[in-house]
Amino acid sequence: MIDQLMRSIPIDQLAQSLGSDPATTSQAVKAALPALLGGLAANTQNADGAQSLLSALSKHDNGLADNLALDSVDTGDGEKILGHVFGGNTDGVVNQLGGLGGPQTGALVRKLLPLLAPIVLSWLAKQMKGAGAAPQGSSGGALTPQDQAAASGGGLDMTSILQDVLGSALGGATGQGTRAGSGNILGDVLGGLLGGKR
Repeated sequence: MIDQLMRSIPIDQLAQSLGSDPATTSQAVKAALPALLGGLAANTQNADGAQSLLSALSKHDNGLADNLALDSVDTGDGEKILGHVFGGNTDGVVNQLGGLGGPQTGALVRKLLPLLAPIVLSWLAKQMKGAGAAPQGSSGGALTPQDQAAASGGGLDMTSILQDVLGSALGGATGQGTRAGSGNILGDVLGGLLGGKR
């Protein structure tokens, strides 16, 4: 699944806008995506976090990841998403990723995260629809919290489906990291920062 997400991201455009080269930018994106997805997955481990994410997905059901233009990405929204995903640990995540990929990667990741966060939420909203968990709302638009509640009352456990979708994406990301010889990025980045917050 993460391969599909990677294909939707215009690496060359990102590299040009950030003053980097495509290879370094691609490496930074590959480091940042598992961290974002892992942070989102960590937030679904409690009911409030899961409901908050489901509500956010309804607002990001906008097709951004399907027809991506960098100038349409709201980095202010991206920073807010990072605040919800990582809390006060965004810089710690960036430092960990910099340690895994080198200083250039760490600096790029910090610039990339606010750009990637809205794209990831848009992509995740699409995956939820594909899993049958996010039909259109009663108004014909994105699923509202009221529609979510109705779906849950009908026996559709959207939190479980959300966790399954994230788990599938993370399984692919972790596998890529292992094959690339970089170790378990999720464990290194999220273990201390988001788990026990040691």
